[in-house]
Amino acid sequence: MDKLWEKTVEIFPILDRKLIFRECSPEDLELMVAELKKLDIAENIYETVFLEIGWQLRQKVSIKFWQNFRQSGDQDDGFCRFQKAVEELHGEYRVFLHIVERLQRLRNFCTFTKVENARDEAERFNELFRTTLLSQLPVNFNDIVVAFYNLSFRVFANNHMHEVSDPEDLPDMDDVKCSGCQYEADSCRCQELINAFNSTNRHLIEMGLLDRVAGFTLTNLIEERIESSVKEMCKGVFVSNIETLERWLTAIVINWLIRIYNSGSLKINEENSKMKATIAEFRMKLNFFMHETYANVIIEQFFDIIIDFPESQPAIDDLKVCFEKVDLRPHLVQTLKLALETRLLHPGVDTADILTGYVSAIKAIRHLDTSGVLLETITEPVKEYLRSRNDTVRCVVTGLIEDGPTDLAEELAKSEILKDEGTTIVDDLTHWESWTPDPVDANPSKGKPNRSADIISMVVDIYGSKEVFVNEYKNLLAERLLTQLDLTSDREIRNLELLKLRFGESVLHSCGVMLKDICDSKRINSHIQSDSNYADSKDFEFSSLILSAQFWPGFKKEELELPEEIQAQFEKYRKSYEAYKGNRTLLWRPVSGKVTIDVEHMGKVREFAVTPTQATIIYHFQSKSEWNLTDLGTIMKIPPSILRRKITFWQSHGLLKETKEGVFILVDDVNDSDLEEMQTEPQDICDDDEESENAVASASDQREEELQVFWSYIVGMLTNLDSLPIERIHQMLKMFASNEKGVEFSLGELKDFLQTKVRDHQLIFASGVYHLPK
Repeated sequence: MDKLWEKTVEIFPILDRKLIFRECSPEDLELMVAELKKLDIAENIYETVFLEIGWQLRQKVSIKFWQNFRQSGDQDDGFCRFQKAVEELHGEYRVFLHIVERLQRLRNFCTFTKVENARDEAERFNELFRTTLLSQLPVNFNDIVVAFYNLSFRVFANNHMHEVSDPEDLPDMDDVKCSGCQYEADSCRCQELINAFNSTNRHLIEMGLLDRVAGFTLTNLIEERIESSVKEMCKGVFVSNIETLERWLTAIVINWLIRIYNSGSLKINEENSKMKATIAEFRMKLNFFMHETYANVIIEQFFDIIIDFPESQPAIDDLKVCFEKVDLRPHLVQTLKLALETRLLHPGVDTADILTGYVSAIKAIRHLDTSGVLLETITEPVKEYLRSRNDTVRCVVTGLIEDGPTDLAEELAKSEILKDEGTTIVDDLTHWESWTPDPVDANPSKGKPNRSADIISMVVDIYGSKEVFVNEYKNLLAERLLTQLDLTSDREIRNLELLKLRFGESVLHSCGVMLKDICDSKRINSHIQSDSNYADSKDFEFSSLILSAQFWPGFKKEELELPEEIQAQFEKYRKSYEAYKGNRTLLWRPVSGKVTIDVEHMGKVREFAVTPTQATIIYHFQSKSEWNLTDLGTIMKIPPSILRRKITFWQSHGLLKETKEGVFILVDDVNDSDLEEMQTEPQDICDDDEESENAVASASDQREEELQVFWSYIVGMLTNLDSLPIERIHQMLKMFASNEKGVEFSLGELKDFLQTKVRDHQLIFASGVYHLPK
């Protein structure tokens, strides 16, 4: 019996708890089995060997293997430790396979009755091997796995980067360290590491541990590498990167995975359909992940892409390709809205810059989504914010007609091209075969025509009415014509014709009359100057702008009493005009215009270009060297507060000074150094202040004046009906007064007008109704 046990232990050393392999002939194994069968213990020996295999795996093999996975010092150390652990485990695994093979031969000589013993020994062992090993996973085992595959990916990527990048962009290996192994170029270990990497993966595949030990790590590592590479290639660079990324994904990531799962070879056997299916599934998932990552990177930078458009158009084209694979439209809307609110829609940004950003956003988003749904959703906060700014309309109109190249001016110029090409709006039913439904995130309450409008129409749509912009254009045109007297009318006529294409000719008819007035004024001036009766009697050069008051915007209510000598010259000009025009006359507005005067002071003659008010101020100081604001204001019919601001111009030039509160005198003696000091900064400041004053009343002032015509109707209503709510007042005015006066107004405008009357104590508002004060 003892000899039989010794013989059994010699064939199965694991029964003596020794994991070694001894050669054994088939005859010796058959003799041993025959002896065991005689004693009816062959099945017991079979089970005991499996029990000892389990003990060896639990108590020695697993513990020894996982001890290598303690915290590593660096990546190289982790690589070597993982390779060593897998190599040792694979050696022990091969010993176990030999033992299992002998067990299989033992069972072939016997007939076992137990069901579990009928299972294949190799399958039973592999299941026991993997479950035992994986049941003892240490907490930080993944750190060593990450170090191994990180280093191997870096080495592989370095060796194959020439398939993706331009060879000229690659580092010179003779001068720098190897980018893969980080050793000096003449001591490069890349090939050694690649061989060790391939060998380790073959062992893991053979043991069935690759996916279980490294699968999660591989997935995370590849995703991290894709994210880092996409950000490195695409962050801040708005060119097309989609082809480069796809080429990089195939040449580096996919080929690296093929090396892992195909025993180090890049060529997959044609008969290995399972491997092909696995790689194809990897390729599909990673391609999806790469497009999603790239789309997120573009979306994070989309505000900068908008600002740089159209130079950044290739990045938008790439995003369109990504959107065909991943649905990130909601993420784009949320991210871009937040970026617009934090970087554009705040008080620190000028309205002109916000409009520039808005126009760029329209162009960029419309290029991304031709349906207009994204544009409609994203730009709504911008439109709401622009409506809250008082200077939005003026900035829009200025952008349309100013001399420099602007986005709005370019869009306005396209109107002429569209007219020449005869472009017309085609109904959707004309090409019904190519009709496509709106995206699922479209707002059903807004139709396609609104989304497909041109840029100027969308900017005008901020207020929902073109009348606001037309009125502002009239005011701005009037200011330009009155302040820039040497302005050439050709450009203004061209702008007007382009605007007529956009807004219609009827609403801009008065602007045409304004431009005609300027041209007629030059012709009339030339005729009057050639009149011998006027030319012989004039005391100084004089010309005028003759305006048709009915067609020009309202002017500010300002008065100025000119000196008698100047008024006499005005009268001579008026008579010459009446003689030329017959039944027409002139009503002067002396407060507007420009006067060029020569001022002789302290032996020096200086020339100034000033306003009539400033010229009148200094004119009065030639007859009297000292004036107080009250007396001078009475003569000139100007309030003292305004007169003080106007007189500052002459203070800044050293001609007048204030001796005491409200008293100014003509300066008789002043040092040259003092005079130079007084003429430095204040001159520009005062000139700018004067230029900032416009003769044309603001749009709000004009609107209030228009509503003022209804005041007598309102007083009559409240006199007869005692008190009325604002809704009833609005309804009655629209019924009886609006058509007669030709002025339309909203309930909000009427409310603001009535509240103004309440503040002026002309109305009383109580309990939701208005009534007159008793």
